[in-house]
Amino acid sequence: MKKLFFKIFVFIILSTVTALLSTNRQTIGSNPSILQSPKTDLSDLASLKEAFENQQSNFQVKQTGRIVKILKKDNSGSRHQRFIVELTSGQKLLIAHNSDLAAEVDGLKEGEMISFYGEYEWNNKGGVVHWTHHDPRGSHPGGWLLYNNRKYD
Repeated sequence: MKKLFFKIFVFIILSTVTALLSTNRQTIGSNPSILQSPKTDLSDLASLKEAFENQQSNFQVKQTGRIVKILKKDNSGSRHQRFIVELTSGQKLLIAHNSDLAAEVDGLKEGEMISFYGEYEWNNKGGVVHWTHHDPRGSHPGGWLLYNNRKYD
């Protein structure tokens, strides 16, 4: 009887874990090859636009854009250097760079190009890219900014 109870218990635990893991594997738009996960890179403009249109978040993105507006630093909680980048597709993204974990980008200027790698979060204005820095705990993909041939991570 104890063996049967143990087998049922293990089956329930494994089924629960499998169900939880499968709910986190949502796809971006109609393209099942792109998983919505922080470990997935999404670098082409069409897929990023599709993710915005479908209000999807929590995936890595690597792109280059033009700085169109430099915003005030956010000093509440973790400090963030913030600016708006426009991609060649016309989509605008807020970059929120944690300056407590990585050096601030020196000499940012509107009109200049910047490359970035971080986690995309949907919002109705185009999206936010954060995690543009290393993860001191090593549990999240490290991001970066590349500006004037200098990498900030």
